[in-house]
Amino acid sequence: MPPDLLALAARQEGLLAFAQFTEHGVDGARVARLVAQSRLLKVARGVYDTVLVPPRERGGPDAFDHRRRRSALTPLLALGPKAFAVGMCALALHGVEGLPAEIPPEAAVSDAGPRRLGPGIVVRRYRDCSTVVVGGWRAACVADALVQSVSDLGRRRALAVLDSALHRGLIDAAGVAAAHERARGRRGVERTHDVWALADSRAESTLESAGRLSCIDVGVPPDVLQLEVVDAAGRFVARCDLAWWLGADRWLVAEIDGADPHSRPEALLHDRTRQNALVTGGIQLVRVTAADVWRGALPRLVEPILRRAVWEPGRLAPDQAVLRFPSD
Repeated sequence: MPPDLLALAARQEGLLAFAQFTEHGVDGARVARLVAQSRLLKVARGVYDTVLVPPRERGGPDAFDHRRRRSALTPLLALGPKAFAVGMCALALHGVEGLPAEIPPEAAVSDAGPRRLGPGIVVRRYRDCSTVVVGGWRAACVADALVQSVSDLGRRRALAVLDSALHRGLIDAAGVAAAHERARGRRGVERTHDVWALADSRAESTLESAGRLSCIDVGVPPDVLQLEVVDAAGRFVARCDLAWWLGADRWLVAEIDGADPHSRPEALLHDRTRQNALVTGGIQLVRVTAADVWRGALPRLVEPILRRAVWEPGRLAPDQAVLRFPSD
């Protein structure tokens, strides 16, 4: 295939539309031969994958993002310029984190068009959906995409998606509240009513959102997200994921270790130095893994400590949200 066509495929998560082949001088007969030779994989009506490795077996640091974006682009390439991404696919194109690794490929058109593109691909009709262009692709605006998708997510994923949209500045708190009102009455939204109000722009990761919700559900909500720790001179020491104020200068901090960033030697050294500084400063530190978070282990670790400290929620004053180590 022409190099410029392969370069185009690389920008489209390995996918190409039939029209793009013909635009680059590759006719239908040649496309059919490439499919017959197992050099192309047909994934939907008029859409082909140049990467023959099954999506779930593709590696790399952005493997999950690749799979989500691939799901988003498949129906867009099949339907052409009149289509726009909706729901989770739109959120994936906007760069919102917290979505499942596998999302259903779905797009919408505002007029009549093909409905059957391939297995699992959904074509919707939305006449009142606001759209924007993201990276060259039309997609529902973030507010509309949240209305369309949050009811289909579990509570932890829903909160992670809402947190991420706020954290990235893609929507503000008023926009989230308005989207929640519009989502009322949609099938499944009743499972997520509480998490709309819990969304917080300070949350920096899916794991943090999931861990926070598991603590909220058992009555031990963190007092602070992203607690900033400084030394006696005001120099930055650390920023901690979730923190509970135990009174006076005492804190309980939960740190969530992701799988990849902490695996590099320089990151491990930084983490050890950072942890030593926290412990030396009198912070009680609990570290959990991603697996711990997803199986709900975090509240089981912090709850006994909070109970012994006679901790109560809501006692922290706003000006106490920064921890300053005392001077020697």
